[in-house]
Amino acid sequence: MAHRKLRFLLLLAGLASLNVFAQRPEKPTASEIYHNLQKLNFIGSALYVAAHPDDENTRLISYLANDVKARTAYLSLTRGDGGQNLVGPEIRELLGVIRTQELLQARATDGGSQLFTRANDFGYSKHPDETLAIWNKDEVVSDVVRAIRKWKPDIIINRFNHRNPGTTHGHHTSSAMLSFDTFEMVGDVSQYPESANAYGAWQPKRLFFNTSWWFYGSRENFEKADKTNILEVETGSYYPNLGLSNGEIASLSRSMHKSQGFGSTGTRGERTEYLEFLKGDFPKDKSNLFDGINTTWSRLEGGKAIGDILYAVEKDFDFKNPAASVPKLMEAYGLIQKLKDAHWRDIKAAEITSLIEQCLGLYLEAVADQQSVAPKGSLKVTIEAINRSSIPVSLNSVNSSVISFPTQFAPTPLTRNSKHNMESVEKTFNVIETSAPYWLEQQGTMGMYRVDNKDLIGTPERDANFPVDFNLTIAGKPITITKNIIYKFNDPVKGEVYRPFEVLPPVTSSLPEKVLIFSSVETREIPVIVKAGKENITGTVTLQHPKGWTVQPASHTFALESKGSTQTLVFKVTPPKDRSEGYLKPLVQIGDTFHTKELITIDYDHIPYQSVLIPSQAKVARIPIEKKGENIGYIKGAGDAIPESLEQIGYKVTTIEPSAISLESIKNFDAIVVGIRAYNTVPELEFKQNILNEYVANGGTLLLQYNTSHRLVTDNIAPFHLKLSRDRVTDEYSEVSILAPKHPALNTPNKITELDFEGWVQERGLYFPNEWGDEFTPLLAMHDKDYPETKGSLLIAKHGKGHYIYTGLSFFRELPAGVSGAYRLFANLLSLGQ
Repeated sequence: MAHRKLRFLLLLAGLASLNVFAQRPEKPTASEIYHNLQKLNFIGSALYVAAHPDDENTRLISYLANDVKARTAYLSLTRGDGGQNLVGPEIRELLGVIRTQELLQARATDGGSQLFTRANDFGYSKHPDETLAIWNKDEVVSDVVRAIRKWKPDIIINRFNHRNPGTTHGHHTSSAMLSFDTFEMVGDVSQYPESANAYGAWQPKRLFFNTSWWFYGSRENFEKADKTNILEVETGSYYPNLGLSNGEIASLSRSMHKSQGFGSTGTRGERTEYLEFLKGDFPKDKSNLFDGINTTWSRLEGGKAIGDILYAVEKDFDFKNPAASVPKLMEAYGLIQKLKDAHWRDIKAAEITSLIEQCLGLYLEAVADQQSVAPKGSLKVTIEAINRSSIPVSLNSVNSSVISFPTQFAPTPLTRNSKHNMESVEKTFNVIETSAPYWLEQQGTMGMYRVDNKDLIGTPERDANFPVDFNLTIAGKPITITKNIIYKFNDPVKGEVYRPFEVLPPVTSSLPEKVLIFSSVETREIPVIVKAGKENITGTVTLQHPKGWTVQPASHTFALESKGSTQTLVFKVTPPKDRSEGYLKPLVQIGDTFHTKELITIDYDHIPYQSVLIPSQAKVARIPIEKKGENIGYIKGAGDAIPESLEQIGYKVTTIEPSAISLESIKNFDAIVVGIRAYNTVPELEFKQNILNEYVANGGTLLLQYNTSHRLVTDNIAPFHLKLSRDRVTDEYSEVSILAPKHPALNTPNKITELDFEGWVQERGLYFPNEWGDEFTPLLAMHDKDYPETKGSLLIAKHGKGHYIYTGLSFFRELPAGVSGAYRLFANLLSLGQ
């Protein structure tokens, strides 16, 4: 039953958004079809605005989409690139790809749609002034204006308060400020005229702030607050035709944010949401967000006649025979095509087209014979068409702008439950652009992605790149239904598996190690892997390198016969004597064309398979670095690349299974490192901490990386008093003061100075302790501008014969980024006591 309900939820957004794993065709039940028919008959839109994936209130989005039946979108200003990843090692841009897809799955579950701006989640920000300076305020404002004009919401709801800058995440406050500031701006064609020309000016009716007791500091304060301007909306509805409460839908949606560990238990019963009125037309009925807004078909010129048909279809809907509605739906479809309002015409035409398919049980699909093809490559596409109703349907022709189908085609009646197949004329696939995430195609800035194609700005991903038109006659009337080419295969365990069909380069290259640390001047062999995206390709590879470095040979040739095959080419790289940093970049030449991209695939069960193209490169650093000790134990946390980074400088790293921790099993490690957020995510540590403490007492070194103060598996993470806080330093350029210059961790075997804190990325660190026992020595002090100094970033205590280290410094970002000083400091920490 649970699986059945989840499948239903993933179909709720069939008209407004994407179904699960967008390639899979919808197969709705009669109840699901009726739900979509109800949404077809609501002419109104809502927009929810916040900063990141997971900021959205899924209860309110689900309520608006499924109870009110409004066309509802979530505008997330960023793609969540700056966070941490609880499902794998991907961070930064790759994490942004994962979280984009998680948002799409969340919307497919709660019935909403998803929008973005070009803003890059550069990490935690303490104030909107900092946020908007890094983002490029004018460009983000332009994107918010574009999103509102394109979506044309009647109501806008902010997740955060625009009036309290500096009290919460700067991205959060910025999202509310931008929404508040653009409310009137979107109605002025002189403001950002480019999007006004593209989508027209638009004036939303009202703006709300989705407040709660939390924003008032306590439930008591909220109870006492003046609620004259606050609307109360009951969102605990139970939907009998779905068999679920709104809270259960919201929790399933929330649980799609798996990379952030936001699994949520479904709720039932009454639940009130509070919305503070900010701007616009105050509703007379404070329980109805759309009060006074015409959301019927009569809102549109020529819409009354459509409404007369469709309201009757809804009233007389036959759950045993949904196809009985098709003749009237086709009649309404013809009238919708004549609407003067192009915005609603296009939206409702798409919705009713999908609804007609659903009522007929009409199955239309265009399947490629391979998952990816190179630009102008060879491809075969097979279509399947089947009408599972008694309504007359004829397939008149099939055509596509990307591949050819037979032109001599006699109209074919699709008799009930009789399948019709057709193959494309196997020839060149007429697409040049690759289909990987569009916002990663060009080099952006720290705060903004670069998107040259204005039509793509704000969209979650490229959609319907490879259209195939099925030209049909249904109930005597013509209609064209467009399907995107998909790819599917049979998995021995999972059965039918859908994946996106993609256009990818004919060749890609990669360096397996993304950061190469040279602690001496010894020459190292560096492999470059070349991968074929088509058959029979040959070419040469050179390895671009920084000045002062030498690479031998100057080039390699390669020959790859089959698509997907790889060849490893080895270059000998020698660093200079002095400290030096830069990048190695493979340059693959085929004829007169150069290829510089790496293909990375992301494959998790909860999101569609992703192919990502990024510049092929690896950072190289010549770092004069010394270390003591050899054998390091590593306890995995929420996912980072620290073990690989340590192996770069010569450590032998062994993963320790938490359940197997015993004093005997860990006694021979020179040091043990605990991964980020391990004490938030590894329950076994509650019962193993005493053993780890004893390991330290016997002479070992234990290094704990940051944990959040919320939901620790144990409060006793150290042998002495230690209290975590939310203190952090977000400015990676902030000055670092050395508090204990004579401490061994800052002197042996590498002398650490302020110079070692240059070149850090994204932040200094996070979740620093703010209380600790006298046994701890704080080594560093730092602060963001206009914020008090914090001394909790690196704490070391002697315990028995060994050393206990707690650090909130963001080594998990700095080591994979090849930051020299971070490596030197980390080596010193692991060398303590050796």
